[in-house]
Amino acid sequence: MPAILTTETFEKLFRRLPEELKKKTRKAIRLLAEDPRHKSLQSKPVKGAPGIYEARVDRQYRITYGRLSGDRLLLRVVARHDEALKNP
Repeated sequence: MPAILTTETFEKLFRRLPEELKKKTRKAIRLLAEDPRHKSLQSKPVKGAPGIYEARVDRQYRITYGRLSGDRLLLRVVARHDEALKNP
């Protein structure tokens, strides 16, 4: 099970989310920690950003993350789909 780390950017964006989206984001993070390939996350590489992946929070929001050595994931951004992928 991978360890989850976060960037300052992720923390800042997370704090700005409405409470309902925070709840969904926490669930997505829990699923990432259990299995980054969990079906509901629909994880996939971000085109044009080598080493960066996106995972689904809900229909509109995504988390972007990178895989680090030692079975760790670095959460980078949580935002609406287009915003998250513009600067993953």
